[in-house]
Amino acid sequence: MAFSVLAVCTGNICRSPAVETLLRHALDPSVTVASAGTRALVGQPVAEPMAELLTADGLPPTGFAARQLVPALVEQADLVLALTTAHRARVVESVPSAVRRTVTVTELGRLSSTLAPGAVTGEDDAARLAALLPAALQERPRHAGRRHDDDVVDPYRRSGATYRRSYDQIVDALTSVVAALRA
Repeated sequence: MAFSVLAVCTGNICRSPAVETLLRHALDPSVTVASAGTRALVGQPVAEPMAELLTADGLPPTGFAARQLVPALVEQADLVLALTTAHRARVVESVPSAVRRTVTVTELGRLSSTLAPGAVTGEDDAARLAALLPAALQERPRHAGRRHDDDVVDPYRRSGATYRRSYDQIVDALTSVVAALRA
């Protein structure tokens, strides 16, 4: 089984390439991971401060080039991970049928963190990710009524501390997702 993930942010040079790089490292080859931007700086590499954070974790984002989000990319993805609720809305507006497979990365991390161990099974990461999304979405009622900020801060042209905060938000969310796949 194959499974594709698309990460979406604005410029496709900070947040979504970080998600792409981190997931590619964490998941087995049954999953393909890509990224795109709603207002991409097409052809640009990962912004230097984000590249430095990835490289410090042993994951240099070599060969990356930003690309524009187009409906075909959303249509081909089994899971779309938006970096903000506005990005999620943009994805669903462009491809309405993607509504049930598009979530923010922080929401998926939050929902995954409350799954019971063993709730997600499968022979490879593709099968486990295919099972994770519906299982995680069933967790929404457990989180209802609480205030959640499902946006990852945009660090573009901001301080190193803001890049660090953005990166940490992404890592925290993906840690919960990967933990649910391994439980």
